[in-house]
Amino acid sequence: MEALMIGVSGMRGTIGGSLTPVTIGRMAAAFAVWLKRYEKPANGTHFKVVVGRDSRPSGCWVRDAAIASLTASGIEVIDLDVVTTPGVAMMVKYLSADAGMVVTASHNPIQWNGLKLLTREQMAPSPEQAAQIKAIYEAGEADFVRVQQLVQPKKNSETHALHIKRVLDHVDVLGISTKRFKVVVDSVNGAGCVTSATLLSKLGCQVVHMFNTPDGQFPHEPEPTEANLTQLAAEVKRQKASVGFAQDPDADRLAIVDENGRYIGEEYSVVLAAHYILSKKPGVTAANLSSSRMLDDVAAMHNSRVVRTPVGEVNVVLAMMRENAPIGGEGNGGVIDTRIVPGRDSLVGMAYVLQLMAATGKSISQLVNEIPRYEIVKTKFECRREDANRAVEALKVEFAKEKVDVQDGIRIDWEKSWVHARPSNTEPIMRIIAEAPTRAEADARIAECQAVVYRVLGK
Repeated sequence: MEALMIGVSGMRGTIGGSLTPVTIGRMAAAFAVWLKRYEKPANGTHFKVVVGRDSRPSGCWVRDAAIASLTASGIEVIDLDVVTTPGVAMMVKYLSADAGMVVTASHNPIQWNGLKLLTREQMAPSPEQAAQIKAIYEAGEADFVRVQQLVQPKKNSETHALHIKRVLDHVDVLGISTKRFKVVVDSVNGAGCVTSATLLSKLGCQVVHMFNTPDGQFPHEPEPTEANLTQLAAEVKRQKASVGFAQDPDADRLAIVDENGRYIGEEYSVVLAAHYILSKKPGVTAANLSSSRMLDDVAAMHNSRVVRTPVGEVNVVLAMMRENAPIGGEGNGGVIDTRIVPGRDSLVGMAYVLQLMAATGKSISQLVNEIPRYEIVKTKFECRREDANRAVEALKVEFAKEKVDVQDGIRIDWEKSWVHARPSNTEPIMRIIAEAPTRAEADARIAECQAVVYRVLGK
């Protein structure tokens, strides 16, 4: 049986394999039961859920199967059609809904799809809430209603325009427009096609838009990694563009290519956005434990500090709200400004990077060269969660004299390097990630930790 993954963000599976109309309907029905059991409708009568999807060819039937179960459960559904994941999150609050649902498999290949769940707070469920939803799903619970309690679904087409307006409200549109930046964008034929072109045009950019048909026919593997963005890099160089941007299919992640056609990666998206925001409003920024220490270096430039959180978008968002942080995110290209939407948003990332370029008069390569550079090495291996937990305990003992953070597995910090070892939240694997000024130093840190882990696990 092909994998069906259920976690804090909902469900993912393969089309024609583990993901079927039955599994989708069952998850949507479980979400409806969870809402009725643990929440109260904002309007005092019935629950309202906004539903959007990315552009995958399977999106129509997945959306329809989910809407059928929600509607049959007496939920009022507002169908947003093809929109970004941050767009759905934004519309939860804008439409005074009780929850959101995104039909997406994020950066997974075309044969995957799924449901990402959002609470009334516009965020993924907490681990405790996700466990409740999963238990209801596994028990096969549903609460379908009689015809008198049905609420007809509605459609709404405001998402794109509202999303763009909110981003533009937080940048100097005139200041960016006068620069007439040439920007190459790879939207991978995903949900970001419409909003990206419109946003950049309103910022006065000369836009070269690659793969801009939202039909979900991905022209390359959709995760915005260096290996998958060779066409973008070549086009930036050919066009003599100022910058290249790459989105994933649901447009919550952003990767950057500099003016020389060099992939600088996803880690820099948050770092450069924070560089601009903290220069205007020093204070606190937030990122998870597996994100680059470049953010610490940028924060130090602006008399600011970084709050670290467990891995997971919701953990970063909660820390930002608690600390009143103006900017934060994750090293996978997820820039977060909670004033716009409490979640990763590639549009926010693009706007803030362009704003930084306009304000400083510097190119991407110049901005990158001003920030200390590190090498990140990511490893993983199959490991039961209980074994991974034993390994983490052994690492705590081995590195007790170092600076450690045990919010999520263990992160060990040295002066210019760190290692983060943790069990995965969604798979029976353990991850060990290291960052250091050179690849050799990062590899050495990984080896130090692996030696302890393998000794404990008898490998």
